[in-house]
Amino acid sequence: MTGRTVRPLPWLDRAGRLSPLKLAVFLACLAPALYLAGAYRLDALGAKPITALIHATGEWTVRFLLASLAVSLLRRIGDWPRVLLVRRMLGVTALAYALAHLALYVVDQNFVLTKVVSEIVLRLYLTIGFVALVGLIALGATSTDAAIRNLGPNWHRLHRLVYTIAVLGLAHYFLQSKIDVSDPVFWTGLFLLLMGWRVMRRFKWPERPWSLLLLAAGAALLTAGLEAAWYGLASGVPASLVLGANLDFSGPIRPAWWVLAVGLSLPVLALLRGPRARASGTARPAPVATRRAPQNVPQNVPLSPRA
Repeated sequence: MTGRTVRPLPWLDRAGRLSPLKLAVFLACLAPALYLAGAYRLDALGAKPITALIHATGEWTVRFLLASLAVSLLRRIGDWPRVLLVRRMLGVTALAYALAHLALYVVDQNFVLTKVVSEIVLRLYLTIGFVALVGLIALGATSTDAAIRNLGPNWHRLHRLVYTIAVLGLAHYFLQSKIDVSDPVFWTGLFLLLMGWRVMRRFKWPERPWSLLLLAAGAALLTAGLEAAWYGLASGVPASLVLGANLDFSGPIRPAWWVLAVGLSLPVLALLRGPRARASGTARPAPVATRRAPQNVPQNVPLSPRA
């Protein structure tokens, strides 16, 4: 074949060479499914194994979706351009776990599709989750190189829906968790951290260690406020008690502190990146548009100077 590169295996790069990064991420994407399958086979999922699988696949959908959103941040803050190689894989993995989530729910309903449909229509949290799934399917179906070429600028407009899908997925996560929402609060806090960074980029605010430190603190405070608001609205617990629990370290550490811990990695990355960026600043490669691409690389694929 000429003019095209075939990538039959997900751990190969566009030149057909083994990519250690893609291989590691592929194994990480596969690991939860293998673990859950093994736990089910060994009867280690409790009295309601299908329910446990439904919850677990839903949780992994959220995790991989947020991981795909974190790729741009890692590329920028961590000065790691090659991480872009795995963004599509992470997004498709989120879709795969979401489809498994729905399939397991159908199994739990004894394959009575009329009941499944009626439940999705009548229960708000299921409706929200199903809309998010439809959105993920649309993004997954248009994630190929051919779809990118055919849709042109519309591709970017369509894939901006990922932020709305993430909000819907997190809302579904909250509503189905009912009493203990510590996990949804934590993952929503990370989403707020990611969106806060995008706001910084949108308004061209400086990405310095001090500004990223403020971002981490702001995301943690918003997380604590979200948790207090949720418990106040859902169960009538006074917000002051929930906020006060963040200062009580005799029990479980509250989600806001974990969000802060993750957020603090950003200024650390910025500090580590700074010397490298300054060291390489005098030897920047020419813009891609001015260089001639190798003939065996599709023209729509950006070339990395480190490839």
